Amino acid sequence: MGVVGHVEWVDFLPVPRFPRRGEVIHADGGFLRAGGGGGVAAVVLAQLGAEVDFFCALGDDVAGHAALAQLEERGVRVHVAWRKRPTRRAVTLLEPGGERTIVTIGQRLEPHGSDELEWERLDEAGSVYFTAGDAGALAHARRARIVVASPRARTVLETNTVDALVFSESDPDESAWAKRAAPHARLVVATEGARGGRWWGKSQGRWAAVPLSGPARDSYGCGDSFAAAFTLGLGRGDSVDAAAALGAEAGARALTRVGAP
Repeated sequence: MGVVGHVEWVDFLPVPRFPRRGEVIHADGGFLRAGGGGGVAAVVLAQLGAEVDFFCALGDDVAGHAALAQLEERGVRVHVAWRKRPTRRAVTLLEPGGERTIVTIGQRLEPHGSDELEWERLDEAGSVYFTAGDAGALAHARRARIVVASPRARTVLETNTVDALVFSESDPDESAWAKRAAPHARLVVATEGARGGRWWGKSQGRWAAVPLSGPARDSYGCGDSFAAAFTLGLGRGDSVDAAAALGAEAGARALTRVGAP
């Protein structure tokens, strides 16, 4: 399995509610995690038992090296293109009931096809999840049999074909980016939260949401958790329906946990 994408060093702050303008509130038990679409997906795949090669770019700073160490501790083989710019950070406010509000800090760092990384390892990957990178990085991702992409990869998807595009229909930004990229995707997959989701393109259908095993605690990373498991399913030869069911299980599991996996 491969992941090509971005990492954010995220400060998770559990708060009793979203603060009003000018208000001071107390966060209880904050913690730091390597997040971002690529970071979340890579760890989810490792937790599902996959051997994961994750290609990303990090700032050569404290946050970047901390993110690398954390990802490796979670079983991910990380291939890093080190940048002189700072690692992108984020602050995520976690409200009771699962809602999250994210503030990003700094420029998103992306891998480039020209980075001297072990791209040849993707020759052995059944599938790759792509969240960020230039056209060269996407070309390397195409070494795998199947490429699933997030619309957060943005403009590079508007001129390059992928096997599947996965997005959250409730996210206005993802929906807008997905609309522009959809003509270049063989399969378009829309998650719909508690309603499950649907896909269309070379085939069409729906899947049902998976009942939660506990209370909803944090929606951070649910979409990328779905996409990671969906990518794994397609890569091992599952039908779209079966891959979507696997993704739904991963997304539901993420919703009952706090913070990136």
